[in-house]
Amino acid sequence: MDKLAQLKTMTDVVADTGDINAIRQFKPLDATTNPSLLLKAAALPEYAELLSGARCWAESQGGSAAEQLADCCDKLAVDIGSEILSVIPGRVSSEVDARLSFDTQATISRARRLISLYEQNDIPRNRVLIKVASTWEGIQAASVLEREDINCNLTLLFGFSQAAACADAGVFLISPFVGRILDWYKQATGETYTAETDPGVLSVRRIYEYYKTHNYKTVVMGASFRNTGEIEALAGCDRLTISPALLEALAADDGTLSRRLDPAAANGTSKQAVSEAAFRWQLNDDAMATEKLAEGIRTFAADQVKLERLLSG
Repeated sequence: MDKLAQLKTMTDVVADTGDINAIRQFKPLDATTNPSLLLKAAALPEYAELLSGARCWAESQGGSAAEQLADCCDKLAVDIGSEILSVIPGRVSSEVDARLSFDTQATISRARRLISLYEQNDIPRNRVLIKVASTWEGIQAASVLEREDINCNLTLLFGFSQAAACADAGVFLISPFVGRILDWYKQATGETYTAETDPGVLSVRRIYEYYKTHNYKTVVMGASFRNTGEIEALAGCDRLTISPALLEALAADDGTLSRRLDPAAANGTSKQAVSEAAFRWQLNDDAMATEKLAEGIRTFAADQVKLERLLSG
């Protein structure tokens, strides 16, 4: 078997794309989207009809220009997600507007709205994950949503305090960003890292060990990979969301892939409860996590604005 096929025997593989042709090609269990990926997907000819349909639907809902634009964005995200769900057996992740990352109630309201739109498309909520930034406010919103059977994918996760708080909140899934962690350390230190010394890989391994040691049900899904070495170093992780280019590289490699993470061998650190004060201090004390979280929110927000401009045109 090629390495992608081998990986699928030990890890649930998720496609990190909105490109439905790539999803059909690699046959992942799940797929994830975000404003950046939706912006790319919106430029594909396959989705031209969905764009015009979202505009018409938003106009039919009435309201102010701002309200119609928000409706249009949500409708497009849900319709693209629904298309993706027609070709995968699992779930799709759809993201709440990153500009709501520090507003718990607004995040809850937008998540409910997205789920309602999916249900109007005859998609049950158990096939959707709502992506929320791993701020304190986002984690609290996810805690509320999980109690309503609205499962969440906590994204932009860089620090251990974020992971510990997500586990305490009972969120369904977290997405630690492996490659972006590596990016920060390469720039900060000037060092060259192997897959075994990669700070992003080590971060996910630490989180995985912690969750399995203390029997947390939260799924660990490594994300944002820069190379196949990072992916191979996390073989056995609950899930990995992988770009089409790296899926293709794995499928073209006939080498042997060894399992690196195993719940039976977990030996994590002692359990820690994370209060709001402790969370904010630990995040503040981690320059990498602080900077990459803020940068990620800004980037997703900027791409959301670009998507809105496209839909307004």
